[in-house]
Amino acid sequence: MATTTLVGGVLLAADAVGVSNAAVAAVGISAAGSAAAPADPHRVLGNQTCVKCHAAEVAVWKQTPHAKTFDELHRRPEARKIAANLGVQSIKYDGRCVACHYTQQADAANGHELTAISGVSCESCHGPARDWLEVHHDYGGVNVTRQSESPVHRQQRLQRSVALGMRNPANLYLMAQSCYRCHTVGDEELVNVGGHTAGSLDFEMVSWSQGLVRHNFVRSDGKVNEVSSRERLRVMFVAGMIADLESSLRAVATATEKATYGLTVAKRADRAAKRLKSVQAKVNHPRLAEVLKVYGAVKLKLNNQAQLTAAANEVSKLGYAFAEETDGTDLAGIDPYVPAAKKWK
Repeated sequence: MATTTLVGGVLLAADAVGVSNAAVAAVGISAAGSAAAPADPHRVLGNQTCVKCHAAEVAVWKQTPHAKTFDELHRRPEARKIAANLGVQSIKYDGRCVACHYTQQADAANGHELTAISGVSCESCHGPARDWLEVHHDYGGVNVTRQSESPVHRQQRLQRSVALGMRNPANLYLMAQSCYRCHTVGDEELVNVGGHTAGSLDFEMVSWSQGLVRHNFVRSDGKVNEVSSRERLRVMFVAGMIADLESSLRAVATATEKATYGLTVAKRADRAAKRLKSVQAKVNHPRLAEVLKVYGAVKLKLNNQAQLTAAANEVSKLGYAFAEETDGTDLAGIDPYVPAAKKWK
């Protein structure tokens, strides 16, 4: 069982990922056990930094709605209507829009003015790179490459990168959190006043991530956009459900009135829990039992922020531990339900 530490008011798992409490405290907050957050513009380096080593991944990204939103979103009538309802002057510069639809960067040469530099990009999902970039591409020596890096060094490098804020897909829960941060809307006014949807209610981790947006080139050194193994897809499927529950609990925590937003996100949380119960009936996994116990102890009601946020933090910690500890071989019972390739978007 992982030991935990309290940093910045959030309960963090440490030993479950091999990161010491001291390492977690040194960076202020760890991705393990915390909510996903928009990339800090002061730590964003931009996708031109990533393309040096990940040209194939960036080429795929440029063809996705994540990239194209930079040029298209502000022109859409529905987006303009939402902005008008909220009194937003610029979709690219208003925080509530930028947080999910764009990547911002602070311009040091211009008084650290914040500028939208791209749509949903590398650092939107993997975290702002300033603090972890050097660790991420340090393979263990001047002449050591990614292909010749030792397994021990790779594990240490991934652990250090995560401790420094990288949302690395070595832990699939980190990626699921990044997706659900925006595909579950956590802004009551945006929905009830602006008319924005309460999120992508049909979002499911495997089918939405393994089609058009998949950029899995690391193992083939940029040559093949590989399909994940059956075992990895199982973990991804369940990690997505846990992240759905976490993000829904966080959304319900901000609800203050019985209206579209509060009702929708509460139903979403209950739906996520029911799906996890169905999975648990098939695989009997101890981490899922813990997640469901946390959910069973809270009430989905208005103005219940403290309890719901605490529950979401605990679910986050358990979700990270689940993805860290599980290789998917113990999840074969859900194979009939994991979306097949023909359903990938």
